[in-house]
Amino acid sequence: MTGYDDVDRALLEAMGRDPRATVVALADRLGLSRNTVQARMARLEASGAFLSFERSIDPTPLGYPLEAFVSVHLRQKQLTEVIDRIAEIPEVIQAHGLSGTVDLLVRVVCRDAHDLFRIDGEILAIDGVERTETSLAMGEVIPYRLGPLLERPS
Repeated sequence: MTGYDDVDRALLEAMGRDPRATVVALADRLGLSRNTVQARMARLEASGAFLSFERSIDPTPLGYPLEAFVSVHLRQKQLTEVIDRIAEIPEVIQAHGLSGTVDLLVRVVCRDAHDLFRIDGEILAIDGVERTETSLAMGEVIPYRLGPLLERPS
């Protein structure tokens, strides 16, 4: 699938606004048949249009009220090994490879400052990691969203 037509965009926008909506509810909202919506969703899914269907879970009730971002600088030839080791740390909830001066941006959750210090130490202890810079997240100010892009004319 190289692009989305108006029906695809409307469907994606509706799903973004109400991720728990049923196929019947989406069909009703968009003035389409249930079969059309189901077929479109199947085609979108097969094309890789949807990211993870994993629900976002608040880590606070699990005992992890703090979130931080760890910028990791590493020796390039060990990128794969470093990523594999970082993935073994349970408090790591996401990581991105970056261009520029920082190699990896690792999102972690922690119980408190001491726990964050321990997690940062685990990352620093990985062979190939040269240094880290850690920033405590003060709060999400713009959540992940695609609605504004879907609303733009194609």
